[in-house]
Amino acid sequence: MGDLNPTQQRIRELAREKDVIILAHNYQVPEVQDIADIIGDSLVLAMKATKAKQSVILFCGVDFMAESAKALSPEKKVIHPVPGAQCPMAHMVDVESLERFKEQHPGASVVAYVNTTAEIKAHSDICCTSANAVKVVASLPEGEVIMVPDTNLGAYVQSQLPDKKVLLWPGYCHVHQNITVEQIEAEKAKHPDALVIVHPECTMDVIELADRVASTEGMLRFAVESESREFIIGTEEGLAYRLSNEVPGKVFHRLETAICPNMKKIRLEDVLKALEDMGPEIYLDPAIIEGNRLPLERMLAVK
Repeated sequence: MGDLNPTQQRIRELAREKDVIILAHNYQVPEVQDIADIIGDSLVLAMKATKAKQSVILFCGVDFMAESAKALSPEKKVIHPVPGAQCPMAHMVDVESLERFKEQHPGASVVAYVNTTAEIKAHSDICCTSANAVKVVASLPEGEVIMVPDTNLGAYVQSQLPDKKVLLWPGYCHVHQNITVEQIEAEKAKHPDALVIVHPECTMDVIELADRVASTEGMLRFAVESESREFIIGTEEGLAYRLSNEVPGKVFHRLETAICPNMKKIRLEDVLKALEDMGPEIYLDPAIIEGNRLPLERMLAVK
């Protein structure tokens, strides 16, 4: 992270003047990461949103993240600079289909990945992120669990909790779904001393090749703590920028094709305009906010 350019400086000035905290996901473009107050994964940002002292949250991420921030902090104004920055996986499950599936499995708890719409969260028992999915499912008394929408995350949770029956939904993150064994093996051939870290949204054959499976925040912790100096990063390539900034002296090999176009839609100009206009603002129906609050708070309470 270098010196801020004039646009970045103006963004920081406006944020201070207007009592705005800027949150940015690890997959955001570097120049947006550089102006954020907090960079993190979904779990970290959800927690920080609830503790922010500022009256306004500007969320640089995809739509469901801004919705979750609003549900957890309904008294705050939440701004999402580019409404078109949406998560395709979040829209791979709809309320009607979920309710039919619940009827087929009446004793099962419903665990909604945070990568879902606010409507889906309101029809779930508890939420999870990739960082705490195993802990969340392990905390439930029910032996049968419906996980939506990511089938790969659900399969990973099942592999870690054989005593649970995890009912999978056919959704996926296209970025992680498209990471292949061949890609990882090719990188490993080029960098034989590098440890392989992959995201639990990857397919199980890729996960089986990994030295560590972790959320993006978990990847950062592992890189800091590991004695290894070199890593192959099996997730969206934007994380490598943060890793390079926060873990100097170590080398991170990104997968050049692992790009989320929706995470890259937010540019500095969009952030500046959002601060000038104080919008676009996230609005949620009070009933949806209430329906989201409990599953999200239950998630945050899992230790």
